[in-house]
Amino acid sequence: MTRFSGSSGSSASSAASSSSPLSSYGWDDGFAASFAPFAAQGLLPGRLVRIDRGRVDAVVPDATGVRTVLAATAPVATGDPLKVPCTGDWAAIDPGSGPDAVVRALLPRRTALVRSASSKRSEGQILAANLDTAVIAVSLAEPLDLGRVERFVSLAWESGATPLVALTKADVVPDGAGLTHLVADTEGAAPGVQVLAVSAATGAGLDVLAAALAGGTAVLLGRSGAGKSTLANALIGADVQDVHAVRDRDGKGRHTTTTRDLLVLPAGGVLIDTPGLRGVGMWDAEEGLARTFTDVEELAADCRFHDCAHTTEPGCAVLAAVDAGELAERRLDSYRKLLRENQRLIAKTDARLRAELRRDWKQKQALGRHMGERKRGTRR
Repeated sequence: MTRFSGSSGSSASSAASSSSPLSSYGWDDGFAASFAPFAAQGLLPGRLVRIDRGRVDAVVPDATGVRTVLAATAPVATGDPLKVPCTGDWAAIDPGSGPDAVVRALLPRRTALVRSASSKRSEGQILAANLDTAVIAVSLAEPLDLGRVERFVSLAWESGATPLVALTKADVVPDGAGLTHLVADTEGAAPGVQVLAVSAATGAGLDVLAAALAGGTAVLLGRSGAGKSTLANALIGADVQDVHAVRDRDGKGRHTTTTRDLLVLPAGGVLIDTPGLRGVGMWDAEEGLARTFTDVEELAADCRFHDCAHTTEPGCAVLAAVDAGELAERRLDSYRKLLRENQRLIAKTDARLRAELRRDWKQKQALGRHMGERKRGTRR
């Protein structure tokens, strides 16, 4: 799975980072230490706040605070889709003498949100980097899809960021009891994750959400029509993101946000708004799935077989919990689906694992046939 790491800071870099005009964008001791070799080359530290067709907008320090420069990315262009510059990256930037600056290097990423680029291609797409919180926007103006919540939360955990679910458009829910029920259902699908019901129209819950995001870097995720741009405007207190109406016939929004923009929050911290995501495929998210489905994983520890698939195996503690009403069958189905999807993605790029999965599948098929015959009384 993809892992990203940063550097720890020194006492010298601590003083430099605390006084940097970039501190409001998330600059700290660790990034200052990583940048130290580039400072000797006369380069400037900068954070990428927008990516657009091979060029980026980046904020860099100047005599009066910060300024935004347009920078070319050719020197860091790579064939690896997980190493391309993305919003949230910290970089070493050559201000140059012409109209454009140049990104000379990217600093090591601490966290990164990655999804599968396509169900037909075995490569990932990086959505944002150096995140502290992943805010998953889920609209209450349409039926609550807990499976989608579990998918987003799994990817958020895998990124290294802390997921937070924002149930947007809470004002459309007519009664408090119904809203409480929806929050509880979402909490059940995302154990240990903070779930907030918010409304940009009434302001409900926005103060709690703003406090949760203050001082860090957050990314705003969700499908088109989830109200991400409206929520971003409400948090910032200005109409910085365009907002279009949701289509009445299917509840889907148009892709109002077409780039990933990093925005400064008044209460401190920054927010990366992203385009609506129609599909969010798993990308090597084994640990993220384990954290999202802690209830299933804990039950699985008591299964008779350590490689139990929780389908037809005897002594399966997970199936016993479903039969006893202790675990929702919907949740087990979602766990199986996401786990299979993740395994298929890994197998596309790992020949050894492909062979293991085929062998494992044949063994499970044989076991399933055996158990079926026993049930029908045709085999003893």
